[in-house]
Amino acid sequence: MVETAMVEERVAPLAARIAAREGCELVYCEYLNDCGRWYLRLYIDHEDGITIEDCTSVSRQVSAVLDVEDFIPHAYHLEVSSPGLNRPLNTPKDYQRFSGEPIRIRTASPILGRRRFRGVLDEFKDDVVTVTDTEGRAFEIPLEKVHSARLDPQI
Repeated sequence: MVETAMVEERVAPLAARIAAREGCELVYCEYLNDCGRWYLRLYIDHEDGITIEDCTSVSRQVSAVLDVEDFIPHAYHLEVSSPGLNRPLNTPKDYQRFSGEPIRIRTASPILGRRRFRGVLDEFKDDVVTVTDTEGRAFEIPLEKVHSARLDPQI
């Protein structure tokens, strides 16, 4: 929906600036309608983890800015949280940071006849993600073909 994309595109840069001032990064933001209620969800992270205080501080500051800007067309609930254990990987920096970690990748088009890959993120170099599965097979996946990628912690 055009409306949700517009809200996300306007909120993301201002939320990213606020998160950065708090020493955090904005992982992603989403604006969605769930059972008739609108939610603006911001997911923040830090190399040392996120605390409730981080979320509270970012939430208060973003809320204050959004109250002044007043461009969101619906009443909404603002939620700020950690992206969780299975956080998405969105940027080259994410792939470098989580090298050696188990991940899941879905591609936009098939690579070697598959679209889903699960294994250890071995390397990210020259915009190519190398993932080794449990059988020791290494797959080189160009970043431009990645539809989605997430950490895949083995709990």
